[in-house]
Amino acid sequence: MTDAQVQQDGLRRGEPREAGVNAAVVEAFLADAAATGLDIHGFMLHRAGRVVAEGWRWPYRADRPRIMHSATKSVLACAIGMALEEGRFGLQDKVVAFFPELMPPVVDAKLGAMTVENLLTMRAGHAAETSGSIWRGIRSSWTAEFFKIPVVHQPGTTFMYTSAASYMLSAILTKVTGQTLHDYLKPRFFEPLGIVGEQWDLGPDNVNPGGNGLTMKTADLLKLGVLHAQQGVWEGRRVLSESWIAEATRSHGDNYGYQWTTTSGGAYLAIGIFMQFVMVFPRHQAVLAITGAAQEGSQAFLPIVHRHFPRAFEEQLPTGDALKADAHLRGWLAAAAAKPPLTVRSSPSAARVNCKTYRVKPNALGVTAVRFVFEGDHCVFHLVDAAGEHSVVCGLRDWIESTTDMPGADLHHGYSLQSAVVVASASWTDPNTLQMVWIFAETAFRDTVVCRFDADGVVIERSVNVNSGALAWPSLESIG
Repeated sequence: MTDAQVQQDGLRRGEPREAGVNAAVVEAFLADAAATGLDIHGFMLHRAGRVVAEGWRWPYRADRPRIMHSATKSVLACAIGMALEEGRFGLQDKVVAFFPELMPPVVDAKLGAMTVENLLTMRAGHAAETSGSIWRGIRSSWTAEFFKIPVVHQPGTTFMYTSAASYMLSAILTKVTGQTLHDYLKPRFFEPLGIVGEQWDLGPDNVNPGGNGLTMKTADLLKLGVLHAQQGVWEGRRVLSESWIAEATRSHGDNYGYQWTTTSGGAYLAIGIFMQFVMVFPRHQAVLAITGAAQEGSQAFLPIVHRHFPRAFEEQLPTGDALKADAHLRGWLAAAAAKPPLTVRSSPSAARVNCKTYRVKPNALGVTAVRFVFEGDHCVFHLVDAAGEHSVVCGLRDWIESTTDMPGADLHHGYSLQSAVVVASASWTDPNTLQMVWIFAETAFRDTVVCRFDADGVVIERSVNVNSGALAWPSLESIG
């Protein structure tokens, strides 16, 4: 690790053996995950005051930000703990009391009983989850929408994980402080921890969606965990109260605390869909942060984590073996970071379809035309819909990084990616089939676009590696 990288995130570095970490077990974890098909993009392990292992698979990097999805909820929890400490509101305050202007003349008794603590513990009384992908499709007031959700169960009695509860916590904080959640946390959390360049989406009410929408780096996610492992103290400064951490990270039932997921072994996690998480092992003063892509979510990766951790902190190697294991792990991580070569193939079809505009049959996506432009070592794919023309630059001999606003929210968990970093390639798999791969390098999403040409037209099929909804678009067919 270079000095520049240390300065960039402010974290000390060290060797696994110096912190009592068995590098051979860590490598076994990474190999186990890879063999199972889990796509780890970024990995950081911290113990005894230092980062002892880290790596990123190409094209993901330490300096690239990342959509954290529901791992955001545990950052929200920090703000709620701080606001309680400041006396802004109380755990037993009623949710409806913060928004009298949105209440009907007669308030349902169950809704009226809902408290701040019920939101924190995901016991708001809702019968179904409201995903962030649903919120992102709503253009009207999300706060007003929250109060339309039926409160079926008595609040406090039934666990139902829902991003609507996290959103309402953010809305309450904004109502009482006059600041967005992001602005409130900037001097209290982000700046003290040296987190820079983070971004947080805004909903229609000028409220950050507290359950998701936060983009920051893997190291920043790690810092969230390290702060909790250090009982709320960062470089000698108290950032979060020790009593809040104890309450937030213990199970209040159903392996859930205050916007943290708990485990039977005492570890706890900030966890987001598709495998974005930081896991704190308080008994071992260790923190593991992972960003990646897993369609099965925590059901896929948590058993593998538990198989190797905390064993990596408990099984020590003799000094000579530890030195070899540390070196071997470094080599494993370096190999994983290597850029995969492209298979370069040409096709006579390229000249025939070059710069030709294909009008597209009416479709549910609203796509009206596509065009392929081949020039030198790249191909530019253009797509036209009601919002205008969008493009992705794809390398024919090497991957090309650019930015795009290519539509695809229905494949990307509801996110309409704007000026999104995309690393893309195009390759002829046979004389009439062009396959493009679009890696959205600040997200979990990797799209594959297969274009099959015939004498008159083209059929386009687009799919994605992970999503909360459909994994593929309907086929787009040109008008012959």
